[in-house]
Amino acid sequence: MTTLSSPDAVSPAMAPARHDPLLSPLTIKGITFRNRVMSTSHACGLESGGMPTERYQRYHEEKAKGGIGLTMFGGSSNVDLDSPNIFRQLNVGTDAIIPYLQEFSDRIHQHGTKLMVQITHLGRRGEPYADNWLPTIAPSPIRETLHRSFPREMDLHDIRRVTKAYGAAARRCRDGGLDGIETLAGGHLIGQFLSPKTNHRTDGYGGSLANRCRFALEVLEEIRKQAGNDFLVGMRFIIDEGDPDGIDTAEGIGIAQLIEKSGMLDFFNAIYGKMDTELALAVDNMPGMASPIAPWLAAVGAFKREVTLPVFHAARISDIATARHAIAEGLLDMVAMTRAHIADPHIVRKIEAGQEHLIRPCVGATHCQSPYRPHCLHNPATGRETTLGHEVPSAPHRRKIVVVGGGPAGLEAARVSALRGHSVVLFEAANKLGGQVLLGARATWRKDLVGLIDWRASEIERLGVTVRLGHLAEAEDVLAEAPDAVIIATGGMPDLDWLEGSEHCTSVWDMVSGGISPAGTVIVYDGTGRHPAPQTAELAAMAGRQVSLVSLDAQLAHELTYAERIIWKKRMHELQVPMTFDHEIVGVRREGNRLTATFRNMATRALVERIADQVVIEHGTLPADGIFHALKSQAVNDGVTDLEALIAGTPQPRTLRPEARFELHRVGDAASSRNIHAAVLDSLRLCLAI
Repeated sequence: MTTLSSPDAVSPAMAPARHDPLLSPLTIKGITFRNRVMSTSHACGLESGGMPTERYQRYHEEKAKGGIGLTMFGGSSNVDLDSPNIFRQLNVGTDAIIPYLQEFSDRIHQHGTKLMVQITHLGRRGEPYADNWLPTIAPSPIRETLHRSFPREMDLHDIRRVTKAYGAAARRCRDGGLDGIETLAGGHLIGQFLSPKTNHRTDGYGGSLANRCRFALEVLEEIRKQAGNDFLVGMRFIIDEGDPDGIDTAEGIGIAQLIEKSGMLDFFNAIYGKMDTELALAVDNMPGMASPIAPWLAAVGAFKREVTLPVFHAARISDIATARHAIAEGLLDMVAMTRAHIADPHIVRKIEAGQEHLIRPCVGATHCQSPYRPHCLHNPATGRETTLGHEVPSAPHRRKIVVVGGGPAGLEAARVSALRGHSVVLFEAANKLGGQVLLGARATWRKDLVGLIDWRASEIERLGVTVRLGHLAEAEDVLAEAPDAVIIATGGMPDLDWLEGSEHCTSVWDMVSGGISPAGTVIVYDGTGRHPAPQTAELAAMAGRQVSLVSLDAQLAHELTYAERIIWKKRMHELQVPMTFDHEIVGVRREGNRLTATFRNMATRALVERIADQVVIEHGTLPADGIFHALKSQAVNDGVTDLEALIAGTPQPRTLRPEARFELHRVGDAASSRNIHAAVLDSLRLCLAI
C-alpha cells in the first residue's frame, strides 16, 4: 500500500517550514520518510575493499544530521562475481557486508533518516580485466563503447545464477537493517534486457516487450522470495533512452506499467538517457553545468501521470525553488538533490530553520565525478568527514586575521576565520571579488561557476568581514592592521617567461579578459589540460577567427573530469576547431607581420612549425607572492606552514621567531598553480586551527 501525503502548494522561497511541500512526509508500504528530499545512490569512492566502512558511513551520516528524508548509497553495488568493481562500488555479493550494513543502518536511523542501497549486475558494462578477470555477460554480445568489453551472451544457466544472486543480495540488505533497495535498469544488466538496442535475443527473453521484461520480473520475484514483501524494492528506471534504436517514451511507459502489474515493485526512480558513452553520461544521465537546471523534470512528470507507483528523480535539481516546484506540482513524490547535498549536506535543516539563503549552492561543476570523488569543488569538507567538520567551531581566543586576496582561497580563509569569531580584514586589488573564477565563468557553459564566489561573498558580508576592494595591499598596509595571522591568497600570474619568444605571445588571461581581442589566425597552446585553453579557443572561434588548438597532452582537457572534458570536446567539434595532441611548444619568433611557432612531437621528437597572427599560451601560473616575501622576515613562523600540523588540524607552531607577533601563510595559487578545490581546502584546514 502506498500513501501519498498531499503537500501544501505554497512555494515562496521563505515560506514557513510547516507549509513547505518539501517537508511533508511520504509513506510507502509502512515506511514513512520524514520529508520529500533524498540523495540517490552513487559510488562515492570512499569504500574500502568493497565495504562501507566508517569514512563511507560518515559521509552519508552528515546528510542525515542535515535532515534529509532518505539517503541512498552504493551506486552500482555488485551482486555477483562477474560484475566487477571498476569504479569503487560496494560488494553486496557476500555475507561479509552484513555487519557493515547493520552498523550503517544504526548510524543513519538514529537521526530519523531512512537508508537504502542500489544493487545491480553491470552486464556488458563491466570490464574483463578487473577483479576476477571473468568474461562480461549480457543478453546479447554487443559491446559497450564506454567500458569496452565484448560480452558473452548469457545462457539460461547464467540467467538463473544471476537472478538468485540478486535475491541473495537483497536478503543481505534486509538483514543489514536497511529500509529497502533499488535495482538499476538503466544501462546495466536489467536495462540491457529491456532495451531493443542491446537485446537481440530470439528466445523467451528477447523480441517482444513482454519477453524483454521477463528477466526484470524474474529478478523482482527472486528478491521478494528472499527479502520478503515488507521490504521496500524500487527500480532506477530509464523512461526514455533518447536513442532511435532504444527505448522511447511510449515503450518506457509500457515497460513500467507491465512491471507495476506484477505487484512486486514499490517505486520508480526515474532517469533519462543512456550511460554507454561519456557524452551520454555528461549530457543526459548526469548533466552538469553545461545543461539547464532539471532538464528532464517535465518528462518525468509526464511519466508519473502514466503510472501509479511513487516516482523519485535526480538530474541537476540543484536549487530549492525547482525542488519545491517538483513536489508542489505533483511532478515527483521524492525529489533527489544528490550533488546539491555534496555541496551542502545540511540543506533540509536550513530549510526548516528558514535559512535557505545560507545553503551553499551546487554549481554543477562535476568535480564530485572526478577520480577524487566525492570531493566537491565548492565544499572541501565533503568526503573528509572523519577529519574535517562541516560545522566550523568557535576559536578559544579572538584574533585579528588579515587576508590578502579575494579569490576562492582568500574568501574561504576570511569566511572560516570569521565563523571562528576572529576579526577579519580582506584586501583585494581588483574592484570585484572572485579572482580567476571570474575569468572561468566567461566560458559559454561555465557561468554558474560564479556561485562559488557569490556565496562566499554573501557569507563574509553576513559575518562582518571588512573588505577593502581596489586596494593593492603592501606590507605596510598589512602591518598597520596589527594582525595575529596573515594569509596570503594573492593567486598567481600567467607563466610565460620560460618560453623562448614569449614576448611575442599572448596569455590566455589577456584573451579571456578581453584585454586583447582575437585577430587573424590564432594558435592556442595548452600546456596544462585545464579549462583556459579550450575556453580561449572557443572565444576565438566564436569571434569568427581561424583558430587551432595544440596540446602537450594526449587528449583535450586531460586534467579535468570526464564530464568537463567531453563538453569541451563537443564544443571544439561544434566550432570546427582543429586539435593537435602530443606536441610541446619550444619557441616563437616573429617573421614580418606574422609569428612562427615551433612545436616538438612528443613521440618522434620531430620539430614542426606553424604560422599564425597570434599565439596564445596556457601554462598555468606562478605565485604572485611578492607581499609574502616582504612579510616573512617579520613573521613568527618565517612564512613556514608546518605540514604535519596542517594535516592534523592543530595550531601552527610559532617557534622560528618567537618575538614576532603574527604568523604568515600562503594558500591557493599563491603557493602553486592548482584548482579551486585545492585552494579552498588549503584555507579551510589552515583556518580551522587558527
